[in-house]
Amino acid sequence: MAKHKKKQKTEPKRKVILYFEQLDQKFGKQKNLIPYFILIYLFFFSVLGLIWMIPFPQFDFLVRMEMHTFFNWASILIAIMIYSYLKLAPTLSYAVLISIWVMSYFIVQLEYREAAGGMAVWMFCFILFVISSLGLLLMAKQEREKINLNEGLLLVSIGPIWVWSKLYDRFKWKY
Repeated sequence: MAKHKKKQKTEPKRKVILYFEQLDQKFGKQKNLIPYFILIYLFFFSVLGLIWMIPFPQFDFLVRMEMHTFFNWASILIAIMIYSYLKLAPTLSYAVLISIWVMSYFIVQLEYREAAGGMAVWMFCFILFVISSLGLLLMAKQEREKINLNEGLLLVSIGPIWVWSKLYDRFKWKY
């Protein structure tokens, strides 16, 4: 009798897993990823803060509804990001959304501090942007890896959910 081997179907990897594997190969070689995670979120916070500070048109219907203070360019960026992350990994997108809420709170606090005579929010965020960008570049250089533009863009665009995926993996949560 001939034994029939059942063909095992291997499911294709999800797109988000392919992105994470690419990031792991390029940036995940260090045993301690915490500096990467901190720098990614500082970068993300600084970009969010810079975009938040771009003046948004005051549409009459938003003013009438008293929503003009809650809608800005950062709101559009957040919507695009969360939608994109939602398509990749829904549970990770929720974690990033919570992170964005926390960041938004701190950006508003920076606005209050600026109104009280403190440093301009855009200036603080720009300094943070430069520091986090240089930190990410130096860490990549420390690993003796040449980073091309696509890999750098992947790190800063997918980085926030990549960070959360590591936490999910540690606790064996599915995403």
